[in-house]
Amino acid sequence: MQQPNDDRFRHRDLNWLSFNERVLQEATDKINPLYERIKFLAIFSSNLDEYFRVRVSQLRQMKRVKKSIRKKLALRPSRITKQIIEKVKDQQDRFGDIYHKEIIPELAANGIHILDANHFKSEHKEFLSSFFNTKIEKHLKPIRLNLKKENELFLENSVLYFLITFKNEDNIAVVNIPVEDCGRFVTLNKDDNNHEITYLDEIIRNEAYKIFPEDDINGIYEIKLSRDAELYIDDIYEGVLAEKIYSSLEQRTDGQPTRLLYDANMPKEVQKKIRKLLKLGKIDMMPGGQYHNFKDFFSFPNPTDNKKLHFKELPALPHKVLDKSTNYFKDIAKKDQSLHFPFMSFSYVEKFVKMAAEDDQVTEISISLYRVADESDLTNSLMKAVENGKRVTVFVEAKARFDEENNISWGRKFEEKGANVIYSYPKVKVHSKIMLITRQEGDRKMRYAYIGTGNFNSETSEIYCDHAIFTANSNITKELERLFKVLEGELIIPREKNLLISPFSTRQEFIKLIYNEIENARAGKKARITAKMNSLEDQEMIELLYKASDAGVEVRMLIRGFTCLIPGVKGLSENIYITSVVDRYLEHGRIYLFENDGNELMYYGSADWMNRNLDRRIEVISPVLDEDVKKEFKDILEIQLSDNVKARIQDPEETNQYVERKKGEKKIRSQYEIYEYLKEKHTS
Repeated sequence: MQQPNDDRFRHRDLNWLSFNERVLQEATDKINPLYERIKFLAIFSSNLDEYFRVRVSQLRQMKRVKKSIRKKLALRPSRITKQIIEKVKDQQDRFGDIYHKEIIPELAANGIHILDANHFKSEHKEFLSSFFNTKIEKHLKPIRLNLKKENELFLENSVLYFLITFKNEDNIAVVNIPVEDCGRFVTLNKDDNNHEITYLDEIIRNEAYKIFPEDDINGIYEIKLSRDAELYIDDIYEGVLAEKIYSSLEQRTDGQPTRLLYDANMPKEVQKKIRKLLKLGKIDMMPGGQYHNFKDFFSFPNPTDNKKLHFKELPALPHKVLDKSTNYFKDIAKKDQSLHFPFMSFSYVEKFVKMAAEDDQVTEISISLYRVADESDLTNSLMKAVENGKRVTVFVEAKARFDEENNISWGRKFEEKGANVIYSYPKVKVHSKIMLITRQEGDRKMRYAYIGTGNFNSETSEIYCDHAIFTANSNITKELERLFKVLEGELIIPREKNLLISPFSTRQEFIKLIYNEIENARAGKKARITAKMNSLEDQEMIELLYKASDAGVEVRMLIRGFTCLIPGVKGLSENIYITSVVDRYLEHGRIYLFENDGNELMYYGSADWMNRNLDRRIEVISPVLDEDVKKEFKDILEIQLSDNVKARIQDPEETNQYVERKKGEKKIRSQYEIYEYLKEKHTS
C-alpha cells in the first residue's frame, strides 16, 4: 500500500494529533469535573508517549530506508516528523497553560495544594527527611559521569530521571525517580480545609545533597527518554515492499532512543552534553515543563473525598433477559441477546463462560484472546472447563502491541492446564473478538456464538464503549465454527456467506455494499452510508466514499480517532459529514449501516476501514440479523449522530469545532443519553 501523496488525503500521523487535541479539549471543558479533567491530561500524556514510541519511531526509521524505496512509497519522513514536532510543541505549551492556569488554581480552590521544594514548610522538613531515608533512598541508582572520559549512559524507556549538574562542569550525574516503588505523589498534610501534596520528584530534589554529599550541586533538571517500540511494518505495508523495508533496516537496534523530554529551563550547554551522551539528534530533543509523565495523574489522590470532583457514578444496568436468566443457552436459542459496554456489565460474558464450563452438555469452547486481562473470572472459567473435560481452544494473539509478554504467559498457563492453545501466525494478527460454545442437546449439536467489538477484558469493558451479541443463529455459528477450523489449520478458507471475515471477504463485501449505494443514488433510489469506526485510513475505501459522495450518496460517519479522508470539500466530498465524540468513555465500537433502498443492512464487529484490518488481520464483521437488536443498535447509533455536547466536527481545516446546538434544540450528550435509553429499555 502506498502512502497517500496528494491533497485528497490526510497523513494519518498528522491527523492523529487532531484526535489527541480533542482529548486536550476535554481537559479544559468545565462540563467535566476537576479530577476528570486531570485524567484527560493524563490520557493526553499517555497517548503521546505511545505515539512517539510507535508512530514517530517508525517515521525516524524510514529515514534509513533506501532512497529508491522511499521514493516508490512516496515517503517523506523528515518533513512529516518536523510537522509533528511543531504541532506537538504547540499542544504541550497549551497543556502547560491548562495545568498551571486552570488545574492548579481549581485544586487550590478546593483546598488541595501541590507544593514544590521551594515551598516546603518547616513542619514538613522532619517528615520529608525521614521519608527520603526510609522509603526512597534504597531505590535510587545514581550514576556519576566524568565528561572528559568516554561515557555510555543507558536510560530506561519512559522512566523519570534527574540530570544533575555541578560547579565542576566536567562532572554530571543522573539519578532515577523511583515512581514504581514509591508512587508519584506524597501527602504532606491533611485536615478538613487544607490538603498539601507533593511530587516524589520534589522530595528527591530537596534531599539531593544527601545523594552527592561531597559535590556542590549547580542544577537539577527532570528528563525522560522514549525508546522505539518494535517496528510494525506489517501494519501498513505488505509483500515485497515490507520485506525490502525490513531488509533495509536489518542493522537497526530495537529500543533505540527516539525522544528526550527535558525541562525547558535546562541551559543550552547542558542540553548539548546530554544530547551527545545519548547520541540524539536535535530533532529528538523536546522541551517540556518541570515535570514529565503526566500519565501518573491517573493516580492523583483526592484527600477531600469530594464526589463532585469526579463523574457521577453510573451503575451498570441490568440486562432485561440475561439478568434473570438461569440458563443462557435456552434464552439465546430463543432470541439474539445484545450487550453494550460499559453501560452493562461484562459479568454477563463471564457468567456465560462459567455456565459453559460447568454444563455437562457443553463439549467445546473456542475463544480468541487479543489482550488478555490479569487473572479474571473468564480465564478461571476457561481453566475450569479444561479440568471438567471440555475441549478448550484458545487462540492467543502473541503480537498484540505492548501486551505480548502477558499474552504469551497466559497461553502457557492454558497449555499447562491442557487447553489447545494456538498462537498467532507470522504477519497475521487475530484481532477478532469471538467465542463459540458447542453443546450436545440430545442428538443435536447446538452452537452458541459471541461476537463483539471489544476485547474479552473486564477492566477495559468499564471504560470502552463496545457492542456484542450472543446468538444461536445457525447461519452465523456454522461460519464461525469454520473460521475456528481455519485458525486451527483444519481448513484453508472459511467459505462464509453471512459473516465478513478478513482477510478473506471483508474488503470485497464492503466494496459491493458501497457500490450498491452508488448505483441506487444514480437510479434515484434511497442511498445512504452510515459508519462508525475508530480510524479510517484505507485508500481504496476512501476513494469509494469520494465516488459515493460524487454520486449523491449521503455519507455520515462517526470516527473517534484519525481519518485520512478529507470531508466537506466541494467537488470531492461535499456529501460526507464526519463527527467525533470524545467523552467520559472511549468510543470503540464499529457499526456499519447501508440504506439499501429502504431495506437496511447493518453490520458490526472488530474491523476499522484500515488496510491492516481489511487485509492482514483475522477480523469478524457480523450482520445484525435480529430485528429487535438491529433497532436497538440503530437507536444507539442515531443518538451518537445527534450528539451536540461532546461531538466535534472533522472539517477540512481540522479545527475540532464542537457541533453547535440549534436554538431550542435539546442537549444531547450521547453517552449519557445511551445510558438513559438502555435503562428505560431494560428496566421498564
